[in-house]
Amino acid sequence: MIITGLLCGALLGFVMQRGRFCLTGGFRDMYLTKDNRMFYALLIAISVQSIGVFALIQMGLIQFQAGEFNWLATILGSFIFGIGIILAGGCATGTWYRAGEGLIGSWIALFGYMGMSAVMKSGALSPVNNSLKGISTPTNSIPATFGLSVWPFIALLALITIFLVVKQLSKPKVFIPSLPPKRKGLNHLLFEKRWHPFFTAILVGLVALLAWPLSEATGRMSGLGITTPSANILQYLVTGDGDKYLNWGVFLVLGIFLGSFVAAKGSREFRFRAPDAKTAVSSFSGGILMGFGASWAGGCSIGNGLVMTAMMTWQGWVSLIFMILGTWAASYFVYVRPRASAKKKAAVYQTTTA
Repeated sequence: MIITGLLCGALLGFVMQRGRFCLTGGFRDMYLTKDNRMFYALLIAISVQSIGVFALIQMGLIQFQAGEFNWLATILGSFIFGIGIILAGGCATGTWYRAGEGLIGSWIALFGYMGMSAVMKSGALSPVNNSLKGISTPTNSIPATFGLSVWPFIALLALITIFLVVKQLSKPKVFIPSLPPKRKGLNHLLFEKRWHPFFTAILVGLVALLAWPLSEATGRMSGLGITTPSANILQYLVTGDGDKYLNWGVFLVLGIFLGSFVAAKGSREFRFRAPDAKTAVSSFSGGILMGFGASWAGGCSIGNGLVMTAMMTWQGWVSLIFMILGTWAASYFVYVRPRASAKKKAAVYQTTTA
């Protein structure tokens, strides 16, 4: 049954690569260009998963316990993670699928992410990782906090998502010229045609839903998750303890890499691209911050931003907010401030040479 993790991950990697489902770029563009399409796409994926998962829970097919809400660790860790994904050029899942495209910078970020996650979870920094766990509230479930059923919250999310999506789709479309298709039929649809982010989001939501019963069938009571499985890969390579570290989640993240590779090869987008020294340092530093922040927050942009939000937990939605704030803060120092400084220097130069 553990091989289903590989198949589920391959589906996710294929879909995300072909649909260019990049949350890092989406969060960044909300701030830099006021483009909210990828955020709306994330809401679609959350809604699809939430409706499906709670339907499965009601039918008694899967189980879920929200647990307690480590609010301080979630806030700090998510903000740090948001900074890290800007420096790394991709979030945890984005780094995995872009590594499958042959992007060496993503490989560098991935090593930093895996290494720091392992150090935080079972290495020298495990006391740091656990230091804020005691600062928590006993109730993590949003519906339980208000003493209500989960379905009104799901309905509200679905209505907000539908409103935002319809509003976005009603905007005038910008014509983007494209070359005549070189392929026909299914081959064209899978590997050549541009995928709409909202269509991609529906598929991501369905894969996230599929992950729940497949994972729980192996005894892993959770859905999609990236940080702990990524750390487990490194821990397995160091210790060789397969019984402890090789599980459904490990095969999931390996499947993301495999699915992305297949998609990139099929669409002729795979090629090895080496970064310059500055980008390499930034990627590795971002990977370290990603691993540190995601470990503290109890999840990354997928574990918290997609899964725990769908489960209507405080951890998921608070994490998503501070993750976005972290990307905006980093975007200011990485993109906005350097541009403003460059414009100022250019203006001074023109004044002095006039």
